[in-house]
Amino acid sequence: MSGDSGPGFSIRRARTSDVPRIQQLVEPLVQRRILLGKEMVTLYEAVQEFRVAQNADGELIGCGALHVMWSDLGEVRTLAVADEWLGRGVGRALLGRLESDARELGLDRLFCLTFEVGFFGRNGFEDMGEATVDPALYAELLRSHDEGVAEFLDLARVKPNTLGNTRMIKHL
Repeated sequence: MSGDSGPGFSIRRARTSDVPRIQQLVEPLVQRRILLGKEMVTLYEAVQEFRVAQNADGELIGCGALHVMWSDLGEVRTLAVADEWLGRGVGRALLGRLESDARELGLDRLFCLTFEVGFFGRNGFEDMGEATVDPALYAELLRSHDEGVAEFLDLARVKPNTLGNTRMIKHL
């Protein structure tokens, strides 16, 4: 799937002017404890990782980010769709675009930490269970200050914030 568009919407690279709307899209999911909240400055710092979905009127109706974690590994982050657009293919199209971006970057695997196991499962992701990476890579990844890397490694320090989430992986 190219992930470029769907009925009544299209996908494009995010711009800095999109950041306030990205935060608005994410906030209801933060309130429901589906996504972890992100400070506005963090969203601006990561804007180049984001793709957004917009409707025919140009209104942002969804977002998602791809964060590179290692030479072959990326993470799908902050995937959110406006409630009124749920079930209309927006999330799937965003995920498809992020997967295309991952392949373009040379990534072989995508990770996500999610409560939306059904959605990601239907899109080829599998529960990682207790799986981890080889010891040499683990040692390298431990040097990262990124919380997503800590979540991938299933480090104890992130567990209070991720209780109930499932670590999932997809091989591209």
